[in-house]
Amino acid sequence: MTVVVWITEGTWPACVDAARTHTPQNAQVVLLHVSDRDVPGLAHGAFAGLLGRGHRERDPGDRVGHLADASARQLLDAAAERFGRPCTRLERTGRTEREVVAVAEGAELLVLARDGDRTRLGPHSLGPATRFVVDHAPCPVLLVWPEPAPGADTLPPPPGPQH
Repeated sequence: MTVVVWITEGTWPACVDAARTHTPQNAQVVLLHVSDRDVPGLAHGAFAGLLGRGHRERDPGDRVGHLADASARQLLDAAAERFGRPCTRLERTGRTEREVVAVAEGAELLVLARDGDRTRLGPHSLGPATRFVVDHAPCPVLLVWPEPAPGADTLPPPPGPQH
């Protein structure tokens, strides 16, 4: 059994705990972190457009990219330590939602967390990338709350009468 656990800042502990609880000991677990290259690209563009005439050595985009890579490694290391069993760490770069779906191809389970408005139940508890992954995942999905789920009294009201 192959299980992919999508590791993101802020919600990863709940995903790791769910994977540890809901997967067999012998499962092949892949801890996945995806870095979006838009941020270093924006730093490159801002520098080039505003300040960079002839001073490539001062371009902050490379440093931002290196910091993002180091942060991803630290996050995956912390997740692997929390998981406490053998696992594979995988770093990808690109459009986050598409990379997650691509890695989940062939997996038996994808574990991810709600990342939107977590103060109430409903569709807004999923951010855009997570909604895309849930809608397009090529395998079963275990969607977890990063903290205790809100009560049923937070459900959106039912639609009004239709005429």
